[in-house]
Parts: sequence; C-alpha cells; structure tokens
Amino acid sequence: MTTTAQAGASAPAAGRRVTPTGRLMLHHTAERDVWLNARRRGIGSSDLPAVMNLSGFKTPLHVFHDKRGRLPHDDDWSEAAHFGVLFEDPLARDWARRNRTVVEPVGLIANEAEAWQMCTLDRLCTECPLDRSVRSLCALEVKTRNAFVANLWRQGPPDDVLAQVLWQILVTGLDHVHVVCLIGGQDYRQYTVRRDEHVKLVAYLNAEAGRLWHDHIVPGRAPAPTGLEPPEALISLYDRLHPDREGVAVLDRDMDARDAMTEYLEGVALERDGKRQKAAAKAKLLAALGGAQAAHIQDRPFFSIEQSHKKTPDLARLAEEFPEAYRACVEDKPHDRISIPKYVREEYAA
Repeated sequence: MTTTAQAGASAPAAGRRVTPTGRLMLHHTAERDVWLNARRRGIGSSDLPAVMNLSGFKTPLHVFHDKRGRLPHDDDWSEAAHFGVLFEDPLARDWARRNRTVVEPVGLIANEAEAWQMCTLDRLCTECPLDRSVRSLCALEVKTRNAFVANLWRQGPPDDVLAQVLWQILVTGLDHVHVVCLIGGQDYRQYTVRRDEHVKLVAYLNAEAGRLWHDHIVPGRAPAPTGLEPPEALISLYDRLHPDREGVAVLDRDMDARDAMTEYLEGVALERDGKRQKAAAKAKLLAALGGAQAAHIQDRPFFSIEQSHKKTPDLARLAEEFPEAYRACVEDKPHDRISIPKYVREEYAA
C-alpha cells in the first residue's frame, strides 16, 4: 500500500478549496523565497508560538517586524531545524504506515473568510484512520525533538505545538489534526488534537492573533513589550533591526529608559556581588575539604572536586607560526556592549 501520495500527481491548483474553510495559496513545491514572502501577508501557524509568547526565541514584536518586512528572511537554519525538515517525509510515511492510510503534502493555506489567517499543513490525509466507515479529511503535523524535552510530551503536545495545531484547525475548518513526534531519534509518539476539546482556547488564540494583526501589523504600530518576552530574544531582535547604529537618540523625557538604567546597574551590581559571594563560598568549601577529594556528611556524599578540561587555543602562537591557518579559522565577531559614562553610573547606582 502506498502511504504517501506521489508529489505532483494530482496537485491542486492555487485558489482551490482543499479543506472545509481553507484555500490553497501556494503548492508545497513553491520556491522558498516565494513561500516566505507569501507568509508575510498573514499570520501562519508557525507564528502562533511567538504570538502567544510560547516560543522562547521569538516574540510578538518579532512577528510584527517580520510581517512589516523589517527583518530579513531567516535562512540560517539550526541543526534541529535542518533535521526536522530532513525527517519530515520519513516520519509522515511511517505514521501513514502505522495507521494504514495515505497522506500527501499540500502547501500554504489561507482561510477563505479571513485571508490573513494562514497555515502550512505538513500533510493532508483524505482517509482519516479514526473512522474507516466514512471517507473524511484530516491533517498531520510532524515534529522532531531532542530527548531533553521528552517529559513535555507526556500528556500530549506541549503548549507551543498545541497553539500551532489549533491554529491549523481554525484556518482549515478541520475538526481534528494528528500529531506525530520523534523524540531523541527513537521515541515515537502520536496524538490527536480535537477542536471540540479546546473551543475556548481556539477562540483565545483567534482573539490574540487578530489583535496583533488588526491593531498593530496592519496599521504599522509596534506592540509594546509586556514583560513576558524573554529578554535575550528582544536583545537579538533589536540587534537584527539595527545592525548599523549611528546618530544620537534624545531621551530627555523617557522615564522608561531612566528606570531601565537603574535596573541595569542594579543587575550589574548583583552579578558582581554574586560572583564575589560564589568565590568566597568556594574558598570556604575548599578550606573544609583540606587535602581530601570529597566530603561526606553522615556517610552521605556532600560535595567533591572533579577535574574538567577545556581546550584553549594559543591564538598568538597560531597567528605567528601558522598565519594562513589563523586567517582561515579565526573570525573576528564584533558584539555590542552598553557603555555608560562614570557620572551616569554614579547618579543611577546611588
């Protein structure tokens, strides 16, 4: 039995309805740059974790600036993303084999009533295995994850994946979507996400994504940070938005910047004091240890000294003795740091 339809064998034309409420915008064979540009005309299912601050790497501000065309397309894929794409088809085929059905790739879909609502289904299934008495439509979402997050999948897809799949249900009008995940390269999991079990959550996702789209993206008003965003993600975003800084920003009445300066200097002090406290405590532990390698309390291990190794290249010697290798292997990567005049540090750290 063929478990995956042949690509292009019966490819639906763009504009054709392929799900109860979804029309095909781009076939899955479309060039990547065409697909990336088309995604900017709406909010897609892969945007939902960022929209809901569930991503850890992206925020609603990332979505806003991306949809407004202010960010370059993200073509630097991580190893995890690379292997996720590489294993998508084998996993889809294996799910179809296990469930004795057929799946086929589709492409970018938009809701026929709200064209800004988009999703890319990994696979469409025209013979849902849940009920073989009728020929019904469903979809399959394919994921790969490392073993460190296996516990997040114990009760079903984690929040970020659940938000993504429920958005697919909202866009397509399907009543359920199947999810298959390969964890750590060998732990196979499969689930079914049903609309009727998440009615309120679907409405909430619709409201939040709609607010971002209609109140911010369309009129071009950036959403204000809420404090829920990972700071590292925002720092990375601002660096991408402004790779070449110049000029002076006048902040005479910007109380937020003044408050942030106080918080920043407090953080610097806490970091410095924390390192000093850690070093002082380490000295006391070593003093208690004496010449021993490990310490016990009441016959139970308390702490020990373990050697670790770190390879440190001698760059000066490499540059002197092997200049060609130095030029080929050593890259000078600039990074930004906040430079604060002494009088500002004294004023705001007081």
